[in-house]
Amino acid sequence: MYSTDLIEKYIQSNKFGELLGMDFEITSLGSIIYSMKIEEKHLATPIAAHGGVVASLIDAALGVACLSAVFSEGKVVSTLELSIKYLKPAKLGATIIAKSDVISKGNRILVSEVKVYDGDQLIATGSGTFNAYPKEKAGY
Repeated sequence: MYSTDLIEKYIQSNKFGELLGMDFEITSLGSIIYSMKIEEKHLATPIAAHGGVVASLIDAALGVACLSAVFSEGKVVSTLELSIKYLKPAKLGATIIAKSDVISKGNRILVSEVKVYDGDQLIATGSGTFNAYPKEKAGY
């Protein structure tokens, strides 16, 4: 069994998440909460974030849910497929919260789902398929 060192190494190496201001908490293995505040640098219009920002949060939330399910096996994950439904804009100043859970875990293939909220308003949903592979192949 591996310690949480792999999760700590992921956090330290995830410069893209740092750039966007994303942060996560593992609530249980296979379940996470990811959050970010929509700032001016995220905007596509004067009041709404670019869809790519929300997509990045969704991909990260789905992926870390899967990572949390396999890190103890010395594995990391990469995205194979990503599906997103935008329901409402993510507006300037909002702290959006993504809640993601693994719904299927095999030896190599995992599937997770996510819901993104601004307060109690559902603003996006998504799902993803991920490949689990040895951490050494990712440089850990």
